[in-house]
Amino acid sequence: MKQTPFTRKHVEMGAKMAEFAGYNMPISYSGINEEHNAVRKNAGVFDVSHMGEFILKGEHALDLIQRLTTNDASKLTTGKAQYSCMTNEEGGIIDDLLIYCIEENKVYMIVVNASNIEKDWNWIQQHNQNNAEIHNISEETCLLAVQGPNATRILQGLTEMDILNLKYYTFTKGKFAGVENVLVSATGYTGAGGVEIYFEDKNDNADKIWNAIFEAGGQGIRPIGLAARDTLRLEMGYCLYGNDIDDTTSPLEAGLGWITKLSKDSFTAKQILQQQKEEGIKRKLAGFEMIDKGIPRHGYEICHADGKKIGYVTSGTQSPSLGKAIGMGYMELPSASTDSEVYIKIREKLLKAKVVKIPFS
Repeated sequence: MKQTPFTRKHVEMGAKMAEFAGYNMPISYSGINEEHNAVRKNAGVFDVSHMGEFILKGEHALDLIQRLTTNDASKLTTGKAQYSCMTNEEGGIIDDLLIYCIEENKVYMIVVNASNIEKDWNWIQQHNQNNAEIHNISEETCLLAVQGPNATRILQGLTEMDILNLKYYTFTKGKFAGVENVLVSATGYTGAGGVEIYFEDKNDNADKIWNAIFEAGGQGIRPIGLAARDTLRLEMGYCLYGNDIDDTTSPLEAGLGWITKLSKDSFTAKQILQQQKEEGIKRKLAGFEMIDKGIPRHGYEICHADGKKIGYVTSGTQSPSLGKAIGMGYMELPSASTDSEVYIKIREKLLKAKVVKIPFS
């Protein structure tokens, strides 16, 4: 298993560790509910250094991004970020990702999911016919996400960058906690506000920034594991690659039509997605909440009252914030319509649920 620069910190702080995407990662420290609520009410620190980062440079960088991703990266100006995805030839999602415009029309950073680093890198290399300059900097990059309503207030004293007023999907670069060349963004995967901190894994940067954050936050900031990261993102209805989206699900089925710009020039599988839009999709990712008592889990069947299968659960949990069981799953239309009654098959029993809008409330 690979280690992140913070693995020793997690172990010292008593984290329950487990393998995730090939890395030894903290799953929880004090417990999911406690960590979840710390982020919703105050601030928490996530080690997400396992994520992948690619730099694309030169006159052909934007063209390569435009041909491989569904969103319109030509709209990006320096200091702006964008949520997007790459599709395969059949219209399935290779990965969902973030695109950072470091220098307009010249330098971009793409942030990808940890489990897909090699697959994504190979796909980009394979389609780089015009020889854009590309670098995989995943191994040399540290990434901490500090999330919660008090996150930026706690961190502002560590930098002269104005992170208190950082707008959603923008970023800034500068010195942070005495470390040069730090990128701080506001893209968030928890819905609780906060920032992401990217920096080079060299010298004692990792220790310096980790220690500075916890000293600044005092008793008010907590380390958070991947388990609470999952419950936080699910409450917001954010997709997790490998659960809610994968190589077999199209962005239109996943509710990601808003990042699928069919008006732009050709990109991978544009014609297939155009046809899906024109003809209408047959299934859709929808949120639901349990009416009967039971917790939905990944892979459970979604059924009609008569037991006929109409879909499957992709993500599910007992929501710490809402105090009820919630989930997402692909369902045949029109069953995916808001307020539709569906049934989740749990231990051979059909338990009633209701389709609801996301984010959950």
